[in-house]
Amino acid sequence: MTALVDDLISLLEPRRVLSEPEHLITYGFDGTAALHGDASVVVLPVNSAEIVAIVQYAAQRKIPIVSRGSGTGLSGGSIPVPGGIILCLVKMDRILELDEKNLTVLVEAGAITQKVAEAADGIGLLYPPDPGSMKISTIGGNVAENSGGLRGLKYGITRDYVMGMEVVLANGDLVWLGSKCVKDVAGYSMKDVFVGSEGTLGIMTKILLKLVPKPAAKKTVLATFVRMSDAADTVSAIIAAKIIPCTLEFLDRVTIGCVEDYAKVGLPRDAAAILLMESDGHPAVVEEQVATMERIARECGAVSVVVARDAEHAAQLATARRAAFSALARVSPTTILEDATVPRSELTRMINFIQEVSERHRLKVGIFGHMGDGNLHPTFLTDERNHEEMERVEMAMAEIFTFAVQLGGTITGEHGVGLAKKRFLPAAIGDASLGLMRQLKRALDPDNILNPGKIFD
Repeated sequence: MTALVDDLISLLEPRRVLSEPEHLITYGFDGTAALHGDASVVVLPVNSAEIVAIVQYAAQRKIPIVSRGSGTGLSGGSIPVPGGIILCLVKMDRILELDEKNLTVLVEAGAITQKVAEAADGIGLLYPPDPGSMKISTIGGNVAENSGGLRGLKYGITRDYVMGMEVVLANGDLVWLGSKCVKDVAGYSMKDVFVGSEGTLGIMTKILLKLVPKPAAKKTVLATFVRMSDAADTVSAIIAAKIIPCTLEFLDRVTIGCVEDYAKVGLPRDAAAILLMESDGHPAVVEEQVATMERIARECGAVSVVVARDAEHAAQLATARRAAFSALARVSPTTILEDATVPRSELTRMINFIQEVSERHRLKVGIFGHMGDGNLHPTFLTDERNHEEMERVEMAMAEIFTFAVQLGGTITGEHGVGLAKKRFLPAAIGDASLGLMRQLKRALDPDNILNPGKIFD
């Protein structure tokens, strides 16, 4: 290991090569509970040329490389590989170009998502993807996991905003994929191969993102329900009314109580569910949509519907959803935030099943998520030191993913596969699709040095 560290120092400089145990501890984890590894060495490049040199060095010696950003991932995608190099891109965090004429922004992979959103906002534009970790997550990580967010229902997910990227391949070649052109069908859409690839096919260094005009108006509505099924019916009725809100989020009773303990935003503790609904766009359209959503919620059984008075009140209501994970994480030593997606028509069945599973396995589970696009986050409040309880958690999760697939859903809507879910992937996508993914991996990374063991073995 000493020789490896010395070689890496020759490629970078001593202060950007970490090998002392006290410096490596945090790199053994990401945001995934109960998963960790031992990092051997961490490098912190500051430009693409340094990444090329590192990858070429590793490729010649068949040394594994795990790339990572801020470590907020929730599928174990950046857990270290024994004897490998952790390539951390957080020092490559610049916003390189804001192009108002073409509505694009070019950023380095380590740029923080919220900083990119703020830069766009500063010139009257919007970068819509808003994962819950956007205050700290990096754009490179968002693209690698194809992250979603609260605005996904209306605006789509990260993939929908990636126009181009610079990528270092497994042999050290540096390639540019995509362009600023709105229409570009010259050959295979190779950039899309790397979106959601979880660092297994290449290392993204720069990313070109699409921006959109900032909506002129926005309004927020909070509806309270005594039955979860009424909340799900409200979502279906809103979509059936041909309204696509920019946000359509929900929290169950367990999550409501935890959020109120944590943030004290005035949520009704006796509610079975709340829906946070936001409409944005032209002021007249927003007013009409909010009035219709309020009416639909009441018709579907909402016992209370509150329309935000102003931007400050709207931000307070939105805190209820954005604080969900932090609030739940305070309850137990270990918080396992899961991610399953089903067709919207199956939401009630899926939620009822999660509640039944949690009761049968004697587990405390809070449920929140993006009800508008069927993406649920059952969150297990447990203690990884209690091995018997963790066995029950594993059984419950397996049942939840199996049922989601039976309903026509998927095992992950935005967190990725990584280590946490690779055992569920074959049942979710089938052997033929899995075989195709393996062929692609072998073609682009024949020596299996890029994030080996993630997604599949």
